[in-house]
Amino acid sequence: MNKGMETQGLDQMVLEKGAIKKAAAYLAKKGYQQVIITADANTYAAAGKQLEQELRKTSRRAGLCIIDPGAAGDVVADEQSLLQLLIEIDPEKTDAVIAVGSGTIHDIVRFACYKTGKPFISMPTAPSVDGFTSKGAPLIIRGVKKTFPASAPVAIFADLDILVKAPQKLVAAGFGDMLGKYTSLFDWKFSHLTADEPYHEPSAVMTEKALRSCVEHVDDIGHRTEEGIRILMTALIESGIAMLIFGQSHPASGAEHHVSHYWEMEYLRRGSRALLHGAKVGVACAEISRLYHDAADRGVYPGQEPEALRQHGAVIREWLEEVPPEGEIRSLLQRAGGPVSKAELGIDDALLEQSLREAHHVRERSTMLRALNEA
Repeated sequence: MNKGMETQGLDQMVLEKGAIKKAAAYLAKKGYQQVIITADANTYAAAGKQLEQELRKTSRRAGLCIIDPGAAGDVVADEQSLLQLLIEIDPEKTDAVIAVGSGTIHDIVRFACYKTGKPFISMPTAPSVDGFTSKGAPLIIRGVKKTFPASAPVAIFADLDILVKAPQKLVAAGFGDMLGKYTSLFDWKFSHLTADEPYHEPSAVMTEKALRSCVEHVDDIGHRTEEGIRILMTALIESGIAMLIFGQSHPASGAEHHVSHYWEMEYLRRGSRALLHGAKVGVACAEISRLYHDAADRGVYPGQEPEALRQHGAVIREWLEEVPPEGEIRSLLQRAGGPVSKAELGIDDALLEQSLREAHHVRERSTMLRALNEA
């Protein structure tokens, strides 16, 4: 466990084959007698059932909360899912809650634990997002996605035996979430330069290192080798820790995430099936790269030239050299086995153009997307 983990209250992090068995031992060591395993139908089959069996060996009492899918057939971190779990948590008897799943299950559990004061334990079933260690929960409330304060996990048990069996689309989504750091790291520097938003170099370096490790091993990740999955999962956890250390999501979330959130809310409004978070982020990263390079390198703007480019054009173009062009980003996504275009996601031209015009309103951040749209 590294120093960053220690400073953020994460007292155990296990990423290895058989980690699920160490989760049971950890609960026994902590004296947690009654826990709630929270999963959906798929993640219960992938790991929840095995965890139940391991807990019985140590005489732990495990309640079970299988989050029901919504009307469109997807499990969503919304009011209904939150209430389903909150009803199961006994203020007097529940010792801890374990999230067995990927991003959505973790968001539901981390928020419920924050509201009830219960320890939150993470058991990822797929290397699909970087939010496992987050202290914020993106929730859909009355159809609008907002991020609320939440609990970071006290422990993470990432079992490689389980992670390597995750569907390729979830692995590719995790890679897409990491690839989005190209534009998020650029936007973070841009916001610091143009709006004096806070910046923390160690968090940026940690995130960039995690990103580069994924890009260097993209073919291992695309082939789901054990080493590739270990590298991807490590990077996702490190990206989450960078956000924890900084205290906000700037290191890992910029305009590409705002566009992704915009698409998600529109799909919810339409009643359409949800798209994987990382799949959206990866494709949105390519679209943002195209928009940013068009503006800074070719002088092509949605409207007029932003004041930021007139004042700081040289340094902005220098930073953008670290952001691969659109075609390279799409090639990396393809090698990881994920969707590479809006067409593959089912995003039509009208929604893309609308999101590029309006997604900067999703968060109060001074991204280059906001600068281009407000010029």
